[in-house]
Amino acid sequence: MSQLFQLIGALMVLAAFSLAQFHRLDQRSYSYIVLNLIGSAILAVLAFGGHQWGFLLLEGVWAIVSFWSLGVRVRDVRTM
Repeated sequence: MSQLFQLIGALMVLAAFSLAQFHRLDQRSYSYIVLNLIGSAILAVLAFGGHQWGFLLLEGVWAIVSFWSLGVRVRDVRTM
């Protein structure tokens, strides 16, 4: 079952990245940020459970940066 969640998380991150590279999704859009946040958070939780510390560092930081970006995006919209 964790393999399924790994695939879902990876596909979310890769979908956001690919769509941004092909100019189909803005990197500041909610869709891009949320795909990265959820995908990386899933992978970080699974890495923690599997004691994969390097992968946890990568995905944990990715999730934190995505969460921060979401907060900045929400704040910017509210101040407009």
